[in-house]
Amino acid sequence: MAIETTTLGVLGLIAIMTLTTLVTRFGGVFIMSFLRISPRIESFINTMASSVLIAIIVPMAVSGDLGALAALVATGVSMLMLRKPLPAIAIGLLAAALVRYFG
Repeated sequence: MAIETTTLGVLGLIAIMTLTTLVTRFGGVFIMSFLRISPRIESFINTMASSVLIAIIVPMAVSGDLGALAALVATGVSMLMLRKPLPAIAIGLLAAALVRYFG
């Protein structure tokens, strides 16, 4: 199946992706409303979040450019020092921007 890359085709793809995102997000909340959050389920949720984060970071670390590596190192070091995610993310973005601008 192929969708043409006309304006209508692109808008259709955006609508399909929007519906898919909404169904998965609301569906997860709906399903979790029937479950009691036990320590086992909480552990699963925490582990799943970490594994998704690792799945995003590892390919970037392996095949990313110098800006990506600078962002990873800067974010990691600042997270260890500050223990606050938002400033660490901002520092990582700034590091990537500076390396890509001057490099």
